Amino acid sequence: MVAQTIAILIFVGMFLLIILDKFERHYVTLASGALMLLLVFGLCMRSAGMIVDTLNFQSIISPDFWVSESESTASGINWPTIAFIAGMMIMVEGMGQAGFFRWICLSLAKLVHYRVVPLLLCFMFISAFLSMFIGSITVVLFLATVTIELARLLKFNPVPMIIAEIFCSNLGGAATMSGDPPNIIIGTSLGFGFVDFIANSGLIVLLCFIAAMVFFWLCFRKELKASEAARPADVVCPEPASAITNKAAFASATLVFVLTVVLLITHAQTHLTVACIGVISAALTIVLMAAIYGGSMVSRIFKGVDYKTLLFFIGLFVSVAGLEQTGVLTVIANFIRRISGGDAHVIVAIILILSAVASGLIDNIPFAATMIPVIQSLAASTGVDLSVMAWSLSLGTDMGGNATPIGASANVVGTSISAKNGHPIGWGYFCKYCIPGTAMVIIVSLICLFVRYF
Repeated sequence: MVAQTIAILIFVGMFLLIILDKFERHYVTLASGALMLLLVFGLCMRSAGMIVDTLNFQSIISPDFWVSESESTASGINWPTIAFIAGMMIMVEGMGQAGFFRWICLSLAKLVHYRVVPLLLCFMFISAFLSMFIGSITVVLFLATVTIELARLLKFNPVPMIIAEIFCSNLGGAATMSGDPPNIIIGTSLGFGFVDFIANSGLIVLLCFIAAMVFFWLCFRKELKASEAARPADVVCPEPASAITNKAAFASATLVFVLTVVLLITHAQTHLTVACIGVISAALTIVLMAAIYGGSMVSRIFKGVDYKTLLFFIGLFVSVAGLEQTGVLTVIANFIRRISGGDAHVIVAIILILSAVASGLIDNIPFAATMIPVIQSLAASTGVDLSVMAWSLSLGTDMGGNATPIGASANVVGTSISAKNGHPIGWGYFCKYCIPGTAMVIIVSLICLFVRYF
């Protein structure tokens, strides 16, 4: 009981500090993880074995880390997730240096003849599509930057477009295992692969995306059309080719990206783990960029990696393990089971709505990591299909994060870029459009889950 109480206090304190945003997130989770190891496992439970299991270093040297029939389901630090995210960061940094993202954006702009309303729809599509493979944070980072550049040239307010891009990046990320960090954690923890997510979440996300496109078109078309009508006739826009400064680097980055997608899709057949795929992508990026640019480019790529996020995950996994090992998450699972009466419909609805609401108020990554052991316990005690609860958790955390500026990491990145370039996005303006949009896609998701699985 003492261990449970201390674990809860440490975890709640971690969440509050993350929400207050007074300290960098990785410091908060690392401190929380250290307290879990020392106070909960060490002082209260006096279990060196739990500390070893939570740190989980033994999984890295296991052959199953690289090639396995299924992903690891061990508690503690999920090293396959860390390796995969690190590999994707390196690959994406190489793609950015090669001009891949800027070329796509400028090509789309030229394709629609620089008309702003069609550009809104195109950028929403590319935001959702790219986020299926390379992560919503990176997609929003580059899309928001290019959107602001085009807004200066084409004389329109970039804020509506950035909001729509953020929203669709989180939608697209919900469709695949590699799209959003919560999905990576869910996939590696529960043994689901890229194709599993596409087959189960993909169609639901597609319907939600269509609804979102219509919603934002209705919201922003008048404002964007008015700005287009007032645009000076002598505006000159950059050619897509200007984004490619080195054709060999561009071709290499594209090749690595395509290969990574193929490896993720064939993951079930090759039995390569996501950790292995991440390492392959990173290694190829480094080798090719070093061959083309030399060692200086490799240094730039490594400097661009977000090490703080990786440390954030490590501390988070340890903190969640504290709740799991002390039985706190089992208590939460039993509470959900009691209030639902064991009814599968009610359980799925609770998970989806709870995930959506919570992810709108707090970062969806720690919430997803916390809920995975909860749904595992629910599946064991109620007999409800674990995979259906996993899709509910994925959809709720990814889509619910759209509701507020702090609900997902992509939201924070997009609004920060907009503010730095003189276009601040207030909570009121953001929530005015994104809360109704989020409610709409959550309702669509709930209906789809009930129709498909029940």
